[in-house]
Amino acid sequence: MRTEEEKPRADIVRTMREAPPSAPQTADETLAAGDPPAERAMAGERRQARKRPSGGNWTELQRRYRGVFVLWASRKSMRVALTFDDVPDPRYTPLVLDVLKRKKAPATFFVVGSRAKKHPALVRRIVAEGHAVGNHSYDHPDLSRLPLSAVKRQIEKTGSEIRRTVGFTPRFIRPPYGEIGAAQLEWAKENGYTVVNWDVDSSDWRQLPPSRVFGNVTRSVRPGSIILLHAGGGQGQNLYGTVKALPQLIDWLRMKHYELVTVPELLGLPERREPGMPD
Repeated sequence: MRTEEEKPRADIVRTMREAPPSAPQTADETLAAGDPPAERAMAGERRQARKRPSGGNWTELQRRYRGVFVLWASRKSMRVALTFDDVPDPRYTPLVLDVLKRKKAPATFFVVGSRAKKHPALVRRIVAEGHAVGNHSYDHPDLSRLPLSAVKRQIEKTGSEIRRTVGFTPRFIRPPYGEIGAAQLEWAKENGYTVVNWDVDSSDWRQLPPSRVFGNVTRSVRPGSIILLHAGGGQGQNLYGTVKALPQLIDWLRMKHYELVTVPELLGLPERREPGMPD
């Protein structure tokens, strides 16, 4: 049973409705975002998520590939990182960025290459407002099911798209669905990448109401946590629960004395790949 100190503040929770988030109301909000293959992949995320490896498997990979595969950072610091997948999305990414700007909260955004090609101005806005970016593949496949040559194409094509848009290739990769294997991690190690998954899943991809997004994070967060959220979705996916939960979540984390930082800051690593590494 949680103590009074651990319970979410009533005034924070009270602002979040239990009903599912409302559907988009404007033409812009119902705009289909991103490349069709990526849309189909993300639309199937709920089905795919049931097949994700157990936390134990991920923990073993983090032990074997220390510094290459990361789930969390040092538990000795009260720093945590908010991370947002499947960007840029013209429906949700601007709304998330607006909240972060208002709250002066940094975050890390994992970019889908086909979406970056279609919406480069949003990627530039992410970087211009002080956030970090990482690579989330070109069209969101399950990398663990692809031959290594196809994995390389997914990552390198996205890296090139990000470099054309903001002038650098990101060091950090987040595989779609968190799916990664030893062969991909060996390749990442040899090519100067760091693969970043998470230890706190908001489950916002389930189209949850804001109170449940909030509760999923606040029940699980610890010092050094990497928190999974989404600022982009598949065709018809409703992420307004994330947008509505975010201000209260930031307030709660700060009330609990957590410092919000980017993934590069959390891990003490550069955001950009080292010069001279092969593209």
